[in-house]
Amino acid sequence: MKTPKLKTIVITIVIIALLAAYPVWYFLSGKTNGVTYKTTAVKRGNITVAISATGTVEPEELVDVGAQIAGQIVSFGKDKNGKAIDYGSEVEEGSVLAMIDDSLYLAEAAQVRAQLQQAKASQLRAEADLDQMKAKHVLAQNDWGRAQKLRPAAAIAEASYDSYKSSFDTAKANLAIGEAAILQAKASVMQTEAALKKAERNLSYCTIKSPVKGIVIDRRVNIGQTVVASLNAPSLFLIAKDLKRMQVWVNVNEADIGKIYPKQPVSFTVDAYPGETFIGEVGKIRLNATMSQNVVTYIVEIITDNSSGRLLPYLTANVQFKIVEHKDIFFVPNSALKWLPSSAQFPSVREEKKDNSSGKKATSAKFWETNSKGILWSFENNQLAPLDVTCGITNGIMTEVSGSAIKEGLEVVTGEKANGGDSKKSNPSNPFVPKIGRGGKK
Repeated sequence: MKTPKLKTIVITIVIIALLAAYPVWYFLSGKTNGVTYKTTAVKRGNITVAISATGTVEPEELVDVGAQIAGQIVSFGKDKNGKAIDYGSEVEEGSVLAMIDDSLYLAEAAQVRAQLQQAKASQLRAEADLDQMKAKHVLAQNDWGRAQKLRPAAAIAEASYDSYKSSFDTAKANLAIGEAAILQAKASVMQTEAALKKAERNLSYCTIKSPVKGIVIDRRVNIGQTVVASLNAPSLFLIAKDLKRMQVWVNVNEADIGKIYPKQPVSFTVDAYPGETFIGEVGKIRLNATMSQNVVTYIVEIITDNSSGRLLPYLTANVQFKIVEHKDIFFVPNSALKWLPSSAQFPSVREEKKDNSSGKKATSAKFWETNSKGILWSFENNQLAPLDVTCGITNGIMTEVSGSAIKEGLEVVTGEKANGGDSKKSNPSNPFVPKIGRGGKK
């Protein structure tokens, strides 16, 4: 009989204790006048103000290897590992990338070589003819000299005299013709030699070689494909000279370009490596702006180290240009500076305090402006209290604050939600209150 009475007494004591604890739990839960305050702690750390933009990872130097002649691709060369040239192949300067069918160019070169031999033979013949003409010229000159000596003594007929004179003039003219033929033969040889050089050069173009040491980024032809070189040389291979240094090409709005300068520190991320941040610096700003839908943008080149080889060409980069950074400072969410209690929640709020809240708007005017006034509302010991603070830089989410009452871990109000809420100070549902299900039924 004693046992049931003892259980009854224990249960009664527990119920009384829980009922007594509920008011304490209610007030410590962050509720005042039926309002749940959302709070956060003042934190200490660094704030960086930056310009955000999107860009593309690009190799620092690209070489586009083309073809200067037309023909069919018959084979590919070998890379450093002895494999056929393909995407990602490492090549040395002078490595054979591909071969174009050279049968037509071989025939053309052979034909021009034959023409050169013929031109040289013609030159030799012209030189021999000239020697013959020189001998005839000497004979005619001597005969004409003797005829001139015999004429005053009437020892030679007039017909013979005229014949010797004609022979001399003809030999002299033939000598000039022979000399001209030599010049013509030499010119023909030179012309044919030039044609041979051209034919041999075209023949050499059948072998496509790498002009630099690097990595094949793109192979744009296949074996059996015919390339046609007309006004524009067809592109066959795209080679990156050095992938250990990469660039990020970023489109920056004209409103922000004035804050970008060479050597400016930059950080960026790529979707390929979530959570990893890469570092770089501004190389140069291109002056050829582009306009799209009345928006002017400039391309900014960012230089970054890629010794690890993790950055691949053409990855999309989310870039942050660092404008200013404050270290080891106190900061709060911007919502904490925007919140104000109602007069019912805090009757002693003065009108000038409310008016002073407009000063907080200055923090969102220009993020590089500092030292504007603001108000924070602390919530400790179930009490609201205003705190005058000086606002510094903001990154759009967090704002630097300073003041005599500011300390790390201080709880400040960021918002409110009637009848409970989702915040650091919002409480789990009271286990002693009946549950309300869907439709409002108990």
